[in-house]
Amino acid sequence: MGAPVKFLFDVDFAGGGDRKPTIGLAEHALKLAEAENAAHRRGYEQAQRDAKVETDRRIAAALERIAEDVALANTALMTIEARLECEAVEVAVAVARKLAPALIAQEPFAEISALAGNCFRQLVASPHIAVRVNDGLYAAARERLDGILRGRGFEGRLVVLAEPDIAPGDCRVEWADGGINRDTAKADAAIGEAVASYLRARRDLAGVNENAQEVRE
Repeated sequence: MGAPVKFLFDVDFAGGGDRKPTIGLAEHALKLAEAENAAHRRGYEQAQRDAKVETDRRIAAALERIAEDVALANTALMTIEARLECEAVEVAVAVARKLAPALIAQEPFAEISALAGNCFRQLVASPHIAVRVNDGLYAAARERLDGILRGRGFEGRLVVLAEPDIAPGDCRVEWADGGINRDTAKADAAIGEAVASYLRARRDLAGVNENAQEVRE
């Protein structure tokens, strides 16, 4: 009796005979290496895509933050600008109110002369003109106004009247069908109201900007 035949795992029983392995070890190793390389490439490419997405997200977030910071800075600058502007206006008005009385005291007839001269130019055909001035300026006004009037070609009658209730530097020019006043006190009050209204608006704007900045923070 012969020796028993050993069982071989490379026998294809379905085929009815012996058959060699379809893939050799070297080819298997090569294909495995190729598969690993392909998987590595896919993983690397995916990692690059993920990194780009994350980079883009961070860049977008940074740009958004920069835009917000710029908006906050702009709001802060507008608030500071409004405050400085209000302070500058207040200083200018205060200086003007200090200087005006001194300038009027130094040359009280300058404004009267300017107003009367403009009126006389338009009233050359008027039969008479009355100019009311502070009683302390009566003599000087009578002489100088007459010269101004004749220089404008006026041939009618000029009447200069002294009024103790008219402030130095102020005057009233009257003619047959009209008149005009230079009243420093009323002008100052009107200017003061206009300035106060403007400052209120600017301060309200500064307050709105400041509140908006606090909300954002």
